[in-house]
Amino acid sequence: MGDWIGGHTGAFEAIGGVPRLIVPDNPKTAVIKACFYEPTVNRSYIEMAAHYDTAILPARPRKPRDKAKVEAAVLIMERWLLGRLRHQIFYSLAELNIAIQALLVKVNDERPLRRLGVTRRQLLEDLDRPHLKPLPVEPYVFAEWRTRRVGIDYHVDVERHYYSVPYRFAKEQVEVRLTARTVEIFVRGERIAAHMRGSGDGKHTTLQEHMPSSHRRYAGWTVERIRRDAAAIGPSAGALCGLILEERAHPEQGFRSCLGIVRLVKAFGRARVEAACGRALEIGTRTYGSVKSILDNNLDHQAPPQRAADGPAIDHHNIRGAGYYH
Repeated sequence: MGDWIGGHTGAFEAIGGVPRLIVPDNPKTAVIKACFYEPTVNRSYIEMAAHYDTAILPARPRKPRDKAKVEAAVLIMERWLLGRLRHQIFYSLAELNIAIQALLVKVNDERPLRRLGVTRRQLLEDLDRPHLKPLPVEPYVFAEWRTRRVGIDYHVDVERHYYSVPYRFAKEQVEVRLTARTVEIFVRGERIAAHMRGSGDGKHTTLQEHMPSSHRRYAGWTVERIRRDAAAIGPSAGALCGLILEERAHPEQGFRSCLGIVRLVKAFGRARVEAACGRALEIGTRTYGSVKSILDNNLDHQAPPQRAADGPAIDHHNIRGAGYYH
């Protein structure tokens, strides 16, 4: 989809204007459902067309004559560009683009059409340029749409990063608009949050204004309830969930991990979850995924690995020692 949209925006910039109508064929990146009467066009593709104030009219399925000139142009480019470059070796994309650009100038500006006696550039300027719409001030920024459900911690999981929304939207279904740099979250067409995009590191991006007041109940969950439910499993589970909540910048960011640990009781039983939490504390891991892995691999039945006893200090000329840093 990114390449498809990028090809359109690059073409508009190359010709210096926007056509009044775009006639694609029916790939899934353009048309979700091909139909002669009412084709369903991809949402990102529609947004791109709206940004450039143009319209999309897909060709009929399996009717290449609807865009015969395009099919012929593909053949011409294969012969005059790809054919001539097929034996050359390029060591960077920029180097390849320079070679393609030089051949494009020859094809479009220097080589006249046999039947018409004019170049393609002259036809563009004489026939198409008067009817092209001007380019917008800013080029279209490619965006994807995802459907997500807000967690009880009022954060939305997008590409393994958690973004906050106002707490009153906890458990709501939302739409997420993703660009290379931003994340926008919508409910029924209204934007409720916007963030700079983060990496998929499992961390949280939280705005202060999205947070509920201290210990306010929403969806029946509070820090006190999670601590109480974890302590009901056993002291190790209570201690582990307590550490998870304390180590986060905001306790609500640990809700998902703690809730996941508590719900493991349904699948593995109280005793095994308590033993797994104890092992997690001993090895220094404090995530739901680690506890789940311990249970899946039956490590809760095994004794934890013994740490090597501290021996005497090693004296070696390659070891600088504490005195080096004084």
